Amino acid sequence: MLKNILRYFGQAVFYGLFVAFIGYFSVAPAYVHFPSDQALIKVSFSHAGQPLEECRVRTAEELEKLPPNMRLPTQCGRERSPVTFELELDGQPVYRAELPPRGLSRDGASTVYQRFPVPAGQHRLRARLKDSVRVPDFNYTKEAEMTLAPGQVFVVDFNPRAGGFIFK
Repeated sequence: MLKNILRYFGQAVFYGLFVAFIGYFSVAPAYVHFPSDQALIKVSFSHAGQPLEECRVRTAEELEKLPPNMRLPTQCGRERSPVTFELELDGQPVYRAELPPRGLSRDGASTVYQRFPVPAGQHRLRARLKDSVRVPDFNYTKEAEMTLAPGQVFVVDFNPRAGGFIFK
């Protein structure tokens, strides 16, 4: 009988310690998701580079050798150019990457997702993108002056149909 009472008492003590442990760590130490004096710049986009090679026109002899259902007058490679992306903040480079195309045939989009915590306040942002190996310089560029509030999330997106970079 005494053995059972001691066993139940021991279980109650250990359950109490476990509940106290969980209760303490559910409220302390305080978790700070993001410092209150900083803002965040997020870069997130997917973009398929230009085709790596120019399409070529097949000759009449080449077309004759092909089966009738495959007689397309032009032959285009599937492989895409890597996308080169640069981000500068206040004239200093923050991020630079050559993003390879995805997929087995290297014909998919290049993707970037990066986060940059920065001090809140006035900043000058410059984003540049090059999506073709045949072009010597960056073919998309955007610069902007902005004031970031503490805790603000500033997003850099890219859409070639909308003219390039989108800052929001």
